[in-house]
Amino acid sequence: MHDIRMIRDNPDAFDAAIGRVGAGAVSAGILALDEARRGAIGASEAAQAARNAASKLVGKAKADGDEAEFQRLRALMGDKKEEIARLEEEARRLDTQLHDMLLGLPNLPLGDVPDGADEDDNREIRRWGEPKVPGFQPKEHFELAAVQAGMDFATAAKLSGSRFVVLRGAVARLHRALAQFMLDVHVNENGLTETITPVLVREEAMYGTNQLPKFAEDSYQTTNGWWLIPTSEVTLTNTVREEMLDEAALPIRMCAHSQCFRSEAGSAGKDTSGMLRQHQFEKVEMVSITHPDRSLEEHDRMTRLAEDILQRLGLAYRTVVLCTGDLGFGARKTHDIEVWLPGQDTYREISSISVCGDFQARRMNARFRPQGGGKPEYVHTLNGSGLAVGRCLIAVLENGQQADGSVDLPGVLHGYLGGNSRIGADGVLS
Repeated sequence: MHDIRMIRDNPDAFDAAIGRVGAGAVSAGILALDEARRGAIGASEAAQAARNAASKLVGKAKADGDEAEFQRLRALMGDKKEEIARLEEEARRLDTQLHDMLLGLPNLPLGDVPDGADEDDNREIRRWGEPKVPGFQPKEHFELAAVQAGMDFATAAKLSGSRFVVLRGAVARLHRALAQFMLDVHVNENGLTETITPVLVREEAMYGTNQLPKFAEDSYQTTNGWWLIPTSEVTLTNTVREEMLDEAALPIRMCAHSQCFRSEAGSAGKDTSGMLRQHQFEKVEMVSITHPDRSLEEHDRMTRLAEDILQRLGLAYRTVVLCTGDLGFGARKTHDIEVWLPGQDTYREISSISVCGDFQARRMNARFRPQGGGKPEYVHTLNGSGLAVGRCLIAVLENGQQADGSVDLPGVLHGYLGGNSRIGADGVLS
């Protein structure tokens, strides 16, 4: 959410920045609404002052026996009371309208974010590893013999419909091993605090991390008003909602392994094969709450942490900075990490790491108290996958595939798999 004072002071700069993400010139409408709101507040305060002045004089008129003046002042007080109520209601209406308008505006991109229309204009910043090109025609994950018994879409469709999967046996164990491996690295080596949070949240939490009001159709809501989280970014970030933190407490670095739920409302017909795009999936999410001066440094740090997981798994990837046309609603800058999938002969996103500045903090009223004193400031928030477990499973299966349909597994996972190092073509760990 944007600071109205910043828009008042720099309307042209605001329009130029928000225009880069396709919002157009909006400051004039915002400022007109803000001026009307402030006018109603000012008029209400003036009416209240006039009523207070009349209140002081009405007793004197009564004591002086000036009945005409007494009645005039009483009538004036009554009129002002009605005027004040009307103006206060008008101010509340305009304030709600302004608040809703600001809630619907995306964040402003940082100056070094490249301009562009869509993902084709994203800018690659580095690559790691050599994409595996086996000496045979590689298959997609769901086509592998080793996976056939352990990845059941037909049963999932019977239970829940399309875009769900039932995992069994070796594939299910590999999925669990990947999540455990990621958590162990982030907690034991990277200093993130492991956190278990609810997957059902109140509406305020979804507003805080900007899923609402604009993207309601992308998430699921229960009949009693709770929302299923699309990612634990929602819960982790909202742990500081309405908090006044001490500066010394920053940065706060958290991670969580959770179920995630997305309706995929805008993806009809996209990635329908396999488990690349599901309604229910798991992620290990990273969230940092930082001092404003440290958020860009933290963004680079979080990107390195996600990249390190892929390096330990021996998975080739590339890292790109998203252009303005592909930038998420709440992000000021985003790094996407795309892992190599031999079965698709391309790189696919496995993590997005975003710095949001104070955009979410203003929506949540999350602030900190500077150590040297002074006015409280809004924290900066960051989030990123470290990593998406299902997509990592896909990458491990496709990159480890062998000509006979078996899958060799990364060495760092052997200890999580009882010392086993492969899934045979019969779907059995060995």
